[in-house]
Amino acid sequence: MRIQYTFHDETRIFETPSSQVFLGRPTERESVDLDLKPDLKVSRRHGRIWMDDGKYFVEDLGSTRGTVVNKIEIKGRGPQPLEFGDVVGMGETTLTLLAPETQGLPHDSNAVAIDGNVVADTSSSSVKISKAVDATGTNLASISRKNADTLRRLELLYDLPLQFAAETRLEIMLEITVERLTKIVPGAANGALLLSEPGSKNLLLKACQSCGEPTVSETLARRAIAERKAFIWKRGEELDLSGSIVQKRVQTGIYAPLLWQGEAFGAVCVDNSNPGATFTEEAMRLLLVIAQYAAMAIATHQLQEKLRQESAARTNLMRQFSPKVAERLLKHRGRLQLGGERSDVTILCADIRGFTKMSAGLEADQVVEMLNECFAYLVPVIFSFQGTVDKYIGDAILAIFGSPEPDPDHSEKSVRAALEMQLAMTKLNSVRAARKIAPIEIGIGIHRGEVVHGFIGTADRMEFTVIGDAVNRASRYCAGAKAGEIMISPEVHERVWKLVDTQRVSLPTKHEGDFVAHRVKKLKEVTSQ
Repeated sequence: MRIQYTFHDETRIFETPSSQVFLGRPTERESVDLDLKPDLKVSRRHGRIWMDDGKYFVEDLGSTRGTVVNKIEIKGRGPQPLEFGDVVGMGETTLTLLAPETQGLPHDSNAVAIDGNVVADTSSSSVKISKAVDATGTNLASISRKNADTLRRLELLYDLPLQFAAETRLEIMLEITVERLTKIVPGAANGALLLSEPGSKNLLLKACQSCGEPTVSETLARRAIAERKAFIWKRGEELDLSGSIVQKRVQTGIYAPLLWQGEAFGAVCVDNSNPGATFTEEAMRLLLVIAQYAAMAIATHQLQEKLRQESAARTNLMRQFSPKVAERLLKHRGRLQLGGERSDVTILCADIRGFTKMSAGLEADQVVEMLNECFAYLVPVIFSFQGTVDKYIGDAILAIFGSPEPDPDHSEKSVRAALEMQLAMTKLNSVRAARKIAPIEIGIGIHRGEVVHGFIGTADRMEFTVIGDAVNRASRYCAGAKAGEIMISPEVHERVWKLVDTQRVSLPTKHEGDFVAHRVKKLKEVTSQ
């Protein structure tokens, strides 16, 4: 097993024939295989890396400060898969699992055509591939370290993952990659990086460092991606430019795929227009390592973006749905589509009575604190009966039963929820009484009817809502409920009359006449037949 580890700009490589490595800072009573002193933020026995059935794994062993893999915390999550090149963070130390030493695979020197951006001649003899190496297993084993210039390049190379770790913006990471290309790869005068556009066959030029226009061959970039190989190309001796015009007479270059865990994200390249310029196999291997680092950073960024979007979606769902419903929706992300459907639902509206008077003498933060305290008692009740919180309207809360997932008992559950909500307010007020604070009382109105319900907004930020006259009707019944009361419409009553004791009343409205309503008193006692 080969592990590269870096602490305060000092990089070393640990090698062992063992299939398991314990990492940390040893004591007289506890030993480790890889000593990470003097990093004092590493725990005594911090973690372990091991191989099982040809696959590698990493695990945090209850460390104080945790362990991250590609910037994702794994403490408390048990064994996690580990791939070659993954960046593991323990304290202030970064570790990378290196592949076993391998030799580059030879590549034949068949000529290829180059597109007009570099060389206009598209004959089969325009370019010769002089060297190639397999991009899936290349490492630095064969790179010479005998002189100061090489060591300087290696220092820049080792520092590259640290630069990626410190930068969260993908565009900046790609610019850093290309800027390092010409400093690390011997003979590189120009550099560029292309990314494949998701959902299309386009290659996007994301970063470039050259004098004038980019000297990039899309043909060669696609070849590197398709073959999963890095290669050196040079202008053929028999190349005739008399019939073509080129922006720069590029003599030679190297192309390498941005390859990570079997996925190619694009390609990087360097070139030189000076007559007699050449690239060595060492230069190609250096470029390939940079490409692998960059591909890993791109994959990590995409994963983090995906996790961010999922976290945002989960946060939005948890605001509106019970945890159980939210998790079901997350498992079936295909259902989270913008748009709506029509169906019957039951709508519950609850409103604090005397709120204007209560809040008149309070500071703004005290008003918010009071509302949060009230809703903290009410929302869990709604969720416990599979209700959905549509929105908060000042001191009111609007909940839906029977959506987004259909429920044949949504009217019954809404009434049971309303009774439990009034009980919850009784509990809250006993707490407030102990603190010598005025009680909070609510009125609740419930109506059943057809609405349009679904997700609105944008793909990145969608929220569930309902639209229709039934919503307005529910608010009318809520307005007619006094403190501690529950008013239900006839459409609800006709479905729950066997469940609750009610009293028929008439609710006057300003513009719609009197509404027939039923004041809910209590649940009926269950009697044996």
